[in-house]
Amino acid sequence: MCPDDPPRTRRPRYKGTHPRRFAEKYKELSPEQHAAELEKVMARGHTPAGTHRSIMVDEILAMLDPKPGEVALDATLGYGGHTRELLPRLLPGGRLFGVDVDPLELPRTEARLRDLGFGEEVFTVRRMNFAGLPRLRAESGGFDLVLADLGVSSMQIDNPARGFTWKAEGPLDLRLNPQRGRSAAELLASLDEQALADLLVENSDEPHATAIAREVHGQTIRTTRDLAEHVRSALRAERLDDDDVKRALQRTFQALRIAVNDELTVLDQFLSLLPGVLNPGGRVAILTFHSGEDRRVKKAFQQGLREGLYAEVAAEPQRASAEERRSNPRSTSAKLRWARLPRP
Repeated sequence: MCPDDPPRTRRPRYKGTHPRRFAEKYKELSPEQHAAELEKVMARGHTPAGTHRSIMVDEILAMLDPKPGEVALDATLGYGGHTRELLPRLLPGGRLFGVDVDPLELPRTEARLRDLGFGEEVFTVRRMNFAGLPRLRAESGGFDLVLADLGVSSMQIDNPARGFTWKAEGPLDLRLNPQRGRSAAELLASLDEQALADLLVENSDEPHATAIAREVHGQTIRTTRDLAEHVRSALRAERLDDDDVKRALQRTFQALRIAVNDELTVLDQFLSLLPGVLNPGGRVAILTFHSGEDRRVKKAFQQGLREGLYAEVAAEPQRASAEERRSNPRSTSAKLRWARLPRP
């Protein structure tokens, strides 16, 4: 080695044959250099750290039926997996607008898609929430197809620094945009016992809401581990098995995430604006991941059908195939609904 060369740095060591901590998964976090490793991780039914596996891609493509020259909106861009499949089908002559509120992941997603050759002339990125849809309609001229995947992306869940997971120590944050609003820890500190129990029921149908609220209320909770330990403590008297405790933890974190990001209010706003941003014959597909979301989408589509805003809506939600649920367990709770405006 030349004396002027910078010193080499070793990668962090970890115990065992597979890294457990997010930051140690250097192969998964560098997919362009370790494609074979990512294939092994996915073959085990896992999602590689820092990435996201898009759900029900084939079903969404069949529902939206993208065609060359059409204008599309991915209203929840996330990792960009659905957009990556939609864009080639809109060319030549088409265009896609990708929208997201996450200031940390959005630049990374845009960079990945730009590297695939999707330039500004066909792919427009905006960091904004659903309130800006009318402004986006003016810029685009209206949309022929709209997709909204309401699930949190895996790269957000897996990173302990974002506070979305109960499986690792991190700040109890749960904000999709960490630059705005209150963290989940701040929200918890502001709620009385009954308000917390009501929130757990409303946002995640948590059957043990009363016991969890009784245990959590009044405690100093700043981290994901703090909250997880108190939830487990609340459930010991319930004599639940490990899987039931895991589901209760998932529902508790989900309920707080929905509240922190005001997700149901934002969804209601999106559903009310949708018919006005679609072109005649426009199609919309929405992926939901819990009953509160699905109820709102179902009712909005049915009301739109009764009022003549939509010509057709899904009679029943579509679920991920058994094969997809096996290979990607995070697709298990997904429900896909669609609607179509009258043709000209």
